[in-house]
Amino acid sequence: MDEQPTLLTQLEDVDRSDESLRAWVAERIRRLDADDRRSSDTHLIKAELPADWGIELYLKDESTHASGSLKHRLAHSLFLFALVNGWLRPGMPVIEASSGSTAVSEAHVARMLGLPFIAVVPRGTSLRKISLIESAGGRCHFVERAELMSSEAARLAQEQGGLFLDQFTHAERATDWRGNNSIAVNAFAQLELEPHPVPRWIVVGAGTGGTSATFGRYLRYRSLDTSLCVADVENSAFFGGWVQGDPSVTTETGSRIEGIGRQQMEPSFVPEVVDRMIRVPDAASVAGARHLSEKLGRRVGASTGTNLVATAKLITQMRERGEQGSVLTLLCDPGDRYSDTYFDDDWVAEQGWDLAPWRAELERMLPILSV
Repeated sequence: MDEQPTLLTQLEDVDRSDESLRAWVAERIRRLDADDRRSSDTHLIKAELPADWGIELYLKDESTHASGSLKHRLAHSLFLFALVNGWLRPGMPVIEASSGSTAVSEAHVARMLGLPFIAVVPRGTSLRKISLIESAGGRCHFVERAELMSSEAARLAQEQGGLFLDQFTHAERATDWRGNNSIAVNAFAQLELEPHPVPRWIVVGAGTGGTSATFGRYLRYRSLDTSLCVADVENSAFFGGWVQGDPSVTTETGSRIEGIGRQQMEPSFVPEVVDRMIRVPDAASVAGARHLSEKLGRRVGASTGTNLVATAKLITQMRERGEQGSVLTLLCDPGDRYSDTYFDDDWVAEQGWDLAPWRAELERMLPILSV
């Protein structure tokens, strides 16, 4: 070739290609994909209702994930999002503001990818939660108050050259709602051979808002005749903000139902894809968890109880209208994580909750015959 200078040779040119980094990222994505194939098809449980109702109730059992909850999917999505965006490097600390199931799942995934994980948690977090995070491979960094968690996580990430995953900002944009074995894709594939494969209702709670965004978008994308209901809890801003159309709505205290409910409408909550919201009292959520636990023969968390109470209302209204069809909701996490709270009668009494009326109501209105 002509070795004389050309216009092309005079262009400014900076090459930051890093084959070893690309190989490292590719291996981490392979690990995520392999785990996804092992875990995405969580069980779809059919809860038998009286046959003459003509209504099927399905429970998508997310507690069977390796890290024990629905948050396993979120952790996958957040880490994959960070990898494909080029935010992660070998040995980089990953930090999250969470003292619950999200931290447990993210610690599990970080260990699978060979990355250190730090959960920023409030001082006073129960020893059981700390143990779950640590047994999954993470460590805890303590702050004095819950409202300081996110700012401290961001500060810690900057100080240590790490990455703040920031679940409440990134959950809806990180989740691949059209495919990649999302919970929506997976659930509808499992329903294909059922009597009513397109549910009348899907019922989910809102913590980050990522799950409701995934289902809501998928329903519109596939032009499905299914409505999305979000069950919210006491002391949560989602219901009020959605009803008023005001994302600035806040509450003075936090939710007592772990995993769902926030004091502000988080960026990952997409109100426009939600068709209906039902606010569920905390006592009803705990009663719902106990009701379903007895039917299943194993304990489920209170956020599942929240879903169940809203589902009972929807099914009751379907029966009143003589409507047949199916309803899908989520079994979010196992109840053995809450043996010293939601399943402890003394602790429940200290909260001032009377579960008896709700237990009786659920026995009447949602008599699950078998699972």
